[in-house]
Amino acid sequence: MNGIQLSRLAGAGSAALLLAALGFQIIGYAPCELCVLQRWPHVVAVIIALAVVLTGRVRILAILGALAVATSMAIAIYHTGVEIGWWEGPATCSAGTISVIEMSPQQLLEKLQSAPVVRCDEVAWRFLGLSMATWNAICSALLAGIWLLAARRAR
Repeated sequence: MNGIQLSRLAGAGSAALLLAALGFQIIGYAPCELCVLQRWPHVVAVIIALAVVLTGRVRILAILGALAVATSMAIAIYHTGVEIGWWEGPATCSAGTISVIEMSPQQLLEKLQSAPVVRCDEVAWRFLGLSMATWNAICSALLAGIWLLAARRAR
């Protein structure tokens, strides 16, 4: 495969990941904040793939595509670590530590009312023992490899 074909493949891979994420959302798996953040680099990768097809400029765009999916991979690895409990996630979507002793009843009520419904530190779905975030990290790593191969095979 040449660079343009590989760029199409990588872009299609990112599009497939986005469609899968939306499919899970449609059937009732609401995304957490980190899940949504992982999607944006794939949107960028799809746009880059379209730019490759339209312009034929593979090398620099493929490197940008690799950086985009690598960004999603990094967020997914971070998210996986939050799910496993290796580190705390963002306060906006993780349990974290809240000192209720120091809060007034009004502050506690406000905190409870503003709490997000979907938490980043709870795995909603697993396949072969791996969460969606972990699968995204794996798929994003493969897509980064395809993008880099596209850059290498650019004419």
